[in-house]
Amino acid sequence: MARKHLLSDLKIPKASEDAPTGGAEQDAMPPQYAPRGAIGAVSRSIELLKSQSFTELDPDLVDAPPVKDRLPEDDADFEEFARNLLENGQQVPILVRPHPTADGRYQVAYGRRRLRAVKAAGLLVKAAIRPLTDEELVRAQGQENTGRRDLSYIERALYAAELEASGFDRPVIMAALGVDKSNLSRLIQAATSLPKDVIESIGAAPKTGRDRWYEMAARFEDEDVLSEARALLSLDAVQKLGSDDRFARVFAAVAPKKVKKDKAAAEVWKADDGVKAAKYRQDKRMLTLMIDKKAAPEFGDYLLSMLPEIYASFKKTKQ
Repeated sequence: MARKHLLSDLKIPKASEDAPTGGAEQDAMPPQYAPRGAIGAVSRSIELLKSQSFTELDPDLVDAPPVKDRLPEDDADFEEFARNLLENGQQVPILVRPHPTADGRYQVAYGRRRLRAVKAAGLLVKAAIRPLTDEELVRAQGQENTGRRDLSYIERALYAAELEASGFDRPVIMAALGVDKSNLSRLIQAATSLPKDVIESIGAAPKTGRDRWYEMAARFEDEDVLSEARALLSLDAVQKLGSDDRFARVFAAVAPKKVKKDKAAAEVWKADDGVKAAKYRQDKRMLTLMIDKKAAPEFGDYLLSMLPEIYASFKKTKQ
């Protein structure tokens, strides 16, 4: 997490009401299409908000949403984003609603990174205030995420599972994430099959896809493996890695161990004349015979030539 006032040396330039909404604040770029239905309505509402006037709020009065849509990001990624935002100005307001249970306070619908960056610099945050129901807030979060940097797979999965646990109907969650019924089920299954503390310790891991998270969940069915992963994630050296690297370290550490089978010691076969002509090793599946060509140079070739006769003799004993 960025230190308080880490970016206080940077100032937000004053922007006019008709200032453009582009620039370095890439997480707020509007989508380049016109979606239909519920998502389309929310999209149009958000674009309208961006074109209207806004106010400035004390960031300390703005609380997190009921369900967070993102995992904490790596410090380096956040500080780069925050510096870009503050150098170019907060072009786009965050969207908040009056807090449903605390007078004089607000809840952020979207713009948490902007809020965090401005708060770190000790400045006021530009915000659009609208009365939103819980469902409207969730839909606004989902539409905003579609219009900028996508959530990683595990963030989408965790967000879907937490929305359902908070009592939201699946059609609302499907609209927020832009997925169909079957894909939503898979997202929720992925999140609920993994311990939340492990997900949060690893982080968003944007380059890590569904299959590797599913494989990780399968490995965690062994409690000893899960304990090993938690111990690894508690190390400072691992936490200093990026989230994709943290995932890779844990994934490799909890890979199934290859069990080395202890081979039985080879026994020496000695002929009547004292020549140690061969060695053999056997287990339940196989008998391995090794001819010492130095001790008995021609014995191996002779044995191979006699195998048909030896085998035929063996078959007669079974009749």
